[in-house]
Amino acid sequence: MTEEMKSRIDRFLRVDHAGELGAKRIYQGQLAVLKNHPVAPEIEHMKEQEQHHLDTFENLINEYQTRPSVLTPLWNGAGFMLGAVTAAMGPKAAMACTIAVEEVIGEHYREQAETLDDSEAELRATLRQFRDEELEHRDTAIDHDGEDAVGYPVLRQIISTGCRTAIKLAEKI
Repeated sequence: MTEEMKSRIDRFLRVDHAGELGAKRIYQGQLAVLKNHPVAPEIEHMKEQEQHHLDTFENLINEYQTRPSVLTPLWNGAGFMLGAVTAAMGPKAAMACTIAVEEVIGEHYREQAETLDDSEAELRATLRQFRDEELEHRDTAIDHDGEDAVGYPVLRQIISTGCRTAIKLAEKI
């Protein structure tokens, strides 16, 4: 593997690990508020998939000997707070949060997968699988009226911008 490819994969794994931790914590925050709501089983399912993604990236970080983001404690707390706050705004707002986050992550995984060549076919396949699962979460949130949340366009823009900023930070720090 070239030094350039190693550096690229290190960035991918660092940010993806941080992102999956944040995603799991978003769903944990949502469940802390909406645990008795009819949408809770859907949120639980998404959280379980995020846990699988996180476990996979933890294994890949070890396999590739990549350092995780030093901002991991921030992603941990910020994810939970984002989930809890949007859930406190109501189930539609929680679903709006999911739409915004998962759209950004789906695009992020697509872009990463496109930069990998056949020497990293297994990682590329993992990224594509996770992209599809993230977009499934987005579709679930749309089906649960996330786009009908009060202030949806503003909420979506704020959360999407926050996700893109977090991605840039986690790639480097």
